[in-house]
Amino acid sequence: MIDALIFSANAVLPIVLLIVLGYVLKRIGMLSREFLDVGNKLTFRVLLPAMLFYNVYQIESFSEISPVFVLYGIGMVLVIFGLAVAVTCAFTKDGAKRGALIQAMFRSNYAIIGIPLATSLFGDEGAAAAGVMSAFCVPMFNMLGVITLSIFNGKGEKGKINVPKILLGIIKNPLIIGTVAGLAVLGVRELFIMWNIEFRFSDVSFLYKSLENVKSICTPFALIVLGGRFEFSAVSRLWKEIVFGTVIRTVAVPILGLAVAYFFIPGLSGEHFATYIGVFATPVAVASAIMANEMGADGELAGQLVVWTSLVSTVTIFVYVTILRAIGIF
Repeated sequence: MIDALIFSANAVLPIVLLIVLGYVLKRIGMLSREFLDVGNKLTFRVLLPAMLFYNVYQIESFSEISPVFVLYGIGMVLVIFGLAVAVTCAFTKDGAKRGALIQAMFRSNYAIIGIPLATSLFGDEGAAAAGVMSAFCVPMFNMLGVITLSIFNGKGEKGKINVPKILLGIIKNPLIIGTVAGLAVLGVRELFIMWNIEFRFSDVSFLYKSLENVKSICTPFALIVLGGRFEFSAVSRLWKEIVFGTVIRTVAVPILGLAVAYFFIPGLSGEHFATYIGVFATPVAVASAIMANEMGADGELAGQLVVWTSLVSTVTIFVYVTILRAIGIF
């Protein structure tokens, strides 16, 4: 149990510490509001798309995909999204807060915590399963995020569903562009393998190395910017929303996603459940706060939810890993 706690802390605490660093740097005057605004745009429009492109391209092959494994992950995320809309609309009438809360409930920090978590638990098999799921869940998270923030925002547009505008928002969203571009290059690579062509994108070493460097900047920079935008003064004002979103993200969603998989979905392996922990039990994605700021939702609440779910998930991920070990899944 101590090993599981240490593992969980090692997965989550680095994120919290970088957020704290950003907060401290802002308070001592090293980060200005202007820098943080530009940094938010840089992360959303350049760094995150580059990271998503890189992560998708790292998938080895689609040949060993388990349809049941993938379809359950996709289907349950959609179920959680529907439930999130229902419970959030019942909880608050504020459109901007609705957008932040709905995202917090269905959108996990899969790329930053989920994939490393599965890799740590099951090595190459866990990395392969998590990589396959990322090709499906990451685009879906981003598309659902765009749909959510297009409908629920602070621009006085709540309740007005403009389908062409939503579709345009999906097409133009930098995170979706990065993911789709990665899938396209991955598809070309698969064709090259079929045709016995040895050339790969990674063979263009100066481009590939540049992409790796940009990708490596993304997570720490995004977390420092998020920390710089964090305001403790908002906790007392937003405590109900923070508690509501945090409990659902770290307790209700993981229990639903993991329990249904355990009791009703046959043929799943340990690496599949490790991947589902990444999908259902990890804290709110950093990108959700960045998108909320960019698309007119409550960016302050979204940032608070990233911080508090990251803190709470240090404990809850440990609990879920321990339970799955106890029942023989891990």
